[in-house]
Amino acid sequence: MSERDYKIPSGCSIVGMLNERGHKFSGKLIIKSITTMRERSNGLGGGFAAYGIYPEYADCYVFQVMLETDRAKELVENYLRENYFVEKDEPIPTRPVEAIKYRPLLWRYFLQVRQDKRKEYYDLTEEDFVIMTVMEINTRIEGAFVASSGKNMGIFKGVGYPEDIAAFYGLEEYEGYLWTGHGRFPTNTVGWWGGAHPFGLLDWSLVHNGEISSYGINRRYLENFGYQCTLFTDSESVAYLFDLLVRKHGLTFEMAAQVLAAPFWADIDRMPERQREIASALRIVYGGALANGPFSVVVGYSRGMVGLTDRIKLRPLVAARDGDMLYIASEESAIREVCPHPEKVWAPKAGQPVIGELKEKEVEEKAA
Repeated sequence: MSERDYKIPSGCSIVGMLNERGHKFSGKLIIKSITTMRERSNGLGGGFAAYGIYPEYADCYVFQVMLETDRAKELVENYLRENYFVEKDEPIPTRPVEAIKYRPLLWRYFLQVRQDKRKEYYDLTEEDFVIMTVMEINTRIEGAFVASSGKNMGIFKGVGYPEDIAAFYGLEEYEGYLWTGHGRFPTNTVGWWGGAHPFGLLDWSLVHNGEISSYGINRRYLENFGYQCTLFTDSESVAYLFDLLVRKHGLTFEMAAQVLAAPFWADIDRMPERQREIASALRIVYGGALANGPFSVVVGYSRGMVGLTDRIKLRPLVAARDGDMLYIASEESAIREVCPHPEKVWAPKAGQPVIGELKEKEVEEKAA
């Protein structure tokens, strides 16, 4: 029987690595790690997010865009120049890989928001303006998808096994202080370039194993705040929920975890009074943001990394620490492949976030 002839509901591999001092390390490390979990994917999606990789353009938003046609590229570039000053644009470097038979046009743009647009949209923060333009491209320009839009980071993904995608983009040549990776085994949606993980918005990146059965509710809830889910997968909505809850509404990651993987009411009733009041308020106010169903996620952002499972942990997640390094993965073997003797290894409890943050602002910067 072919591996593509059956479905593995618990499939997908996820991994994240963060140096909490901001010291950079080669992409070789995460490639080696995720390759050990090859059987958790089936070649229909793989990808990586890397942080700290564009130090010479650290103040620019980097739009890494997938384009189906030359016409789509023309429309995207016209739209970007109306709203941004383009510091630089270029094709994303790639190289031939036998396993990858089809690829869209892949382009990256280093952007600064135009001051006249900042004045025109005075009621929006700069980040919200960027989100507005990402949503405009993804919904209005046929054949164009913004894979990532953060500063000093990028998402590299496509149809293939993770190690094939890494070779295609030459990720062993990049260095970053934070990496996330994903091997996809699609369960309910087709495997295509835009639907591969990670999913990103601003400096957020998310890799996900599982199934969000509340996708319809979550999607409609997000639309109230201007987010548009266009990439045909439930994982996209969770990435946007992190932006909404943490960046826009200012929740801590612990509180965001109580929204996304909310405790059962029976458990809330047994909490101490103050804790019970907070948990109850979060469930009531953010009911539409509850991510129901089996999931484990690793979320990266410019200042750190978070791992989280659903409230009864129907998908695996393991974490480890060694010195300044935090590792999160679907399997312990993926961690020990690159860190044979970590100082601490543990399995996070259901719904309890694993949080890693940069301790100091000492992210290494290359000389221009």
